[in-house]
Amino acid sequence: MFAHVQIGVKDLARMCGFYDLVFAHFGLMRAVDLSQVGPAGVYWQHPDKRWPQFVIAPPINGQAPACGNGNQVSFLASSRSVVDAAWATALAHGATDQGSPGLRPQYAPDFYAAYCLDPEGHKLCFVHTSAQTPVRSLLIRT
Repeated sequence: MFAHVQIGVKDLARMCGFYDLVFAHFGLMRAVDLSQVGPAGVYWQHPDKRWPQFVIAPPINGQAPACGNGNQVSFLASSRSVVDAAWATALAHGATDQGSPGLRPQYAPDFYAAYCLDPEGHKLCFVHTSAQTPVRSLLIRT
């Protein structure tokens, strides 16, 4: 569906350390060494796939990064225990709790998720559903 998601950060080294630890639970690997960061920033991906990627970088326009109210990046976990572990790791490394792991039946009966703000305030969601296969939906045709 998308190639990458990118967020702006202030402290690239700190945020790389944070995301290295959290993304280990999802099998994502950092593909850029801090000594070789270019204008595309730093990104993580599955070792056997080029896309999708999660990218962090200072804003290219040179202005301060900002978190958007209502913005969230969600990561699909292979199990509830991965949700629990990713959330606990995030909190242990500077994230702020925004909702402990648990079922969220208001979204779906099997929607198990946890929420936090990363150390710079970006909202993250770690989610697992029991049926992680696509659901047939109605497409809007124009």
